[in-house]
Amino acid sequence: METPNHREQQHFLLCPLMAQGHLIPMVDMARLFAQRGVYVSLITTPLNASRVRPAIDRASRCSGLPIRLVELRFPCAEASILERSESLAMLPSTELLKQPLERFLSADRDFPPPTCVVSDMFLPWTLDVAQGLGIPRLVFHGTCSYSLIVMESLRCHRSEGPDEEMVVIPDVPCGLEMKRGQLPVSLSSVGIAEYEARIVKADADSCGVVINSFDELEAKFIETYEKLIGKKAYNVGPLSLCEGGVQAERGNKSSIDQDKCLSWLDSHEPGSVVYVSFGTLARLGLRQAMEIGEAMKVLGRPVVWVIKQGKEGSEEIELWVSRFGEGLDWLVIVGWAPQVAILSHAAVGGFVTHCGWNSTIEALCAGVPMVTWPHFAEQFINEKLIVEVLKVGVRVGIEVQMGLGEEVLVGRKEIGVALERVMDGGEEGERRRRRVGEVGEMAKKAMEVGGSSYVNMTMLIEDVRDYVNKNVVVNGH
Repeated sequence: METPNHREQQHFLLCPLMAQGHLIPMVDMARLFAQRGVYVSLITTPLNASRVRPAIDRASRCSGLPIRLVELRFPCAEASILERSESLAMLPSTELLKQPLERFLSADRDFPPPTCVVSDMFLPWTLDVAQGLGIPRLVFHGTCSYSLIVMESLRCHRSEGPDEEMVVIPDVPCGLEMKRGQLPVSLSSVGIAEYEARIVKADADSCGVVINSFDELEAKFIETYEKLIGKKAYNVGPLSLCEGGVQAERGNKSSIDQDKCLSWLDSHEPGSVVYVSFGTLARLGLRQAMEIGEAMKVLGRPVVWVIKQGKEGSEEIELWVSRFGEGLDWLVIVGWAPQVAILSHAAVGGFVTHCGWNSTIEALCAGVPMVTWPHFAEQFINEKLIVEVLKVGVRVGIEVQMGLGEEVLVGRKEIGVALERVMDGGEEGERRRRRVGEVGEMAKKAMEVGGSSYVNMTMLIEDVRDYVNKNVVVNGH
């Protein structure tokens, strides 16, 4: 850890969205900033704080890092929601946290005055907080430059048409065509167009973007993205490689003892295990689970299968998988799984994924090829990066966005073909494994002292200092 310079004490407010996929990388980022001597306040609500407190406490108490959790009680009554049920579902209501945060900051004497706000894109009200303090706001989108280029381009060039129509996406350096039904859905389509407009404006008025990626992976894409937005974008990832991070403490408490999970993996040959997980939000119906199970049974490989709790039909799926998997070499995890630890194990040879960016970059870091099964948001764009640009995955055949209550059934034969190509695949499979292994090595080097992401974080910290000291816009020049 670098010792804080008390003559120029920097204090970053990190404001994550109340959703696991957005919260976890922000916690990793908080530790990275603190390791560089920056005071860090991670702003969240009690429910979400409980999920990450072990990681923050370990960093603060055991490692002596200048980092803390700031818990703001969410005014649930005013938002007409149940106590301790704050979540992604009530996006516009998050502005109710603005005044509690401002009150906390006005009374805070434990940390130096804030010098920067790093905010999730879905919290546009944090721009008002930053401007009120006279400090820069940086945006964290939680995805990669490649996807950000597409979404920025669509914002300017979106047109209407049938889902099956192929659309040429302008501005993408290597060229890109996608079916219209695979493109991210605007928030206006779910009834919060005004909120989306506020997000766009807050991004435009912010001083830069922080990205969980690394230059070696996306050099040509981050350059294009910076030109599109007219400001600096900082690649500071992969955040999951945060030094000193405890893998079992990332996110919710795991529903399986990590040692038990790793012991099971230790008993298997390198590259032999299929890991199946569709993230926090994607839903899987019983019929689809049965098709996956039949395909994996035919494949005959050992399997780690994560089934999320609390989703409609999840108990039914859990019961079926448990019964179907009897006598098979399967480890079924119901609830939260230590994903980084699993992917990093030598026994894992393939990952069936929804293509959320956190899962994607964690697999890339671990050198694990993917079977891509996107559901919604920017996941289809990430699939294009995985399969067509990096050539480290095989798509399973989903053609259009799925709503949270919808499902497009993929048959066992199609699933089996994709699994076979990723797990075996002959020369093609070897090339894929070699490429993803090379990406993983580049990722690790990027996070080392002197690596590209280390240098970018230094630049970010220095640019914020310049903004505060000289009141200039952070633009990287």
